[in-house]
Amino acid sequence: MSRTTLSRYLIEQTRSHDTPADLRFLVEVVARACKAISHAVSKGALGGVLGSMETENVQGEVQKKLDVMSNEILLEANEWGGTLAGMASEEMDKPYQIPGRFPKGAYLLMFDPLDGSSNIDVNVSVGTIFSVLRCPGECFSQNDALGEDAFLQPGTQQVAAGYAIYGPQTMLVLTLGNGVKGFTLDRELGSFVLTHENIRVPDSTAEFAINMSNQRHWEAPVKRYVEELLAGETGPLEKNYNMRWIASMVADVHRILTRGGIFMYPRDAREPSKPGKLRLMYEANPMSMLIEQAGGAATNGTQRIMEIQPQSLHERVAVFLGSKQEVERVTAYHKA
Repeated sequence: MSRTTLSRYLIEQTRSHDTPADLRFLVEVVARACKAISHAVSKGALGGVLGSMETENVQGEVQKKLDVMSNEILLEANEWGGTLAGMASEEMDKPYQIPGRFPKGAYLLMFDPLDGSSNIDVNVSVGTIFSVLRCPGECFSQNDALGEDAFLQPGTQQVAAGYAIYGPQTMLVLTLGNGVKGFTLDRELGSFVLTHENIRVPDSTAEFAINMSNQRHWEAPVKRYVEELLAGETGPLEKNYNMRWIASMVADVHRILTRGGIFMYPRDAREPSKPGKLRLMYEANPMSMLIEQAGGAATNGTQRIMEIQPQSLHERVAVFLGSKQEVERVTAYHKA
C-alpha cells in the first residue's frame, strides 16, 4: 500500500487547490529544516547540545544551545531558495535580510525555532512553530533591506502555518488554509508521511491546560472560569475536568488537536503593561490558524487573535484556544 509523503501531498495541493509552486517548495524546505532540528534534539547530551548559552534573546530570555542551533538551521535552509523576501525569528531583534547573492521571493517566513526549550534538559517534547505571509508589493525589493512593517499583518493574512513536534515521534502538523493534516517522520524513508488526514478539535472536552501557579495573578474572568472547571460535576459546568500543563505550547496544542480541551495563557497582574506572555506573530497567530482550521477557536479574551493588527514584531498577547464551546465561554466571561 503506497503512502502519501509530504512532497506528494503538496504536489496534489498544487493540482487541486492551486497551491503556488513556490509556496510548496517553501513548505518542503521548512520541513527539511525541521528534520535536521529533530535529529539534533534526539541526540541530546550525546550531541553536546544541552544546556544554556551565555546570551539572551530579544525578550531577555536566556538562550538554550538548541535555540541558537535551531534558529541557524532554519535561516540557512531557507535563505537561498528564492521563495522568501525575508524572515523573522523569536530569537532575533530585527528581520533577517536575504543575502544579496540570492534572489528574493514573494513570501515572508516567521518562526519560533524551538518552542518549549526550557524543557530540553528534562527530555520533554519541544517543537518548531512557523507562519507564512505574503510580502506586500510595496515592501518588496530585490535590492533594498526589508523593514519590520512588511511583517505587521494580522493572522488572517497567513497563507500557511504549522509546527513540528519532537517527541516519541516527530510530526509535522500543517495547514494551507483548507484543513489540518498531520505527517509523521519515517526515519527509514527520511520522509514525512501523511498519517492524520483531517485533524479536528473534538467538540466535547474534559481537559484544560493552564499554569495554576500563576492563579493569584489572573484577572477575575479567568479565575471565575477556572474555578468553575475545578468545581467539577457539582459545579455550574456539571462535568469533571482534568488539568494538563506541559509548559511547551507545541505539546499542549498538539494534545488539544488530538483530544480536545482548552489551552490558556492569560495576562496577569505582575506585568500590567503587557497584554500577555506569548508572541503574537511567532506563536499565537500560527497556532490560531491551525486551531480554527481544525474547527476550534482562538481569542485573547475579547478579540479573535487572528484579527489583531500587530504593532511590533515581538508583540505579546494573551491566548485562549481550543474547543469552540470552551473558548466561547471564557470569552463571554471577559466581556461580562
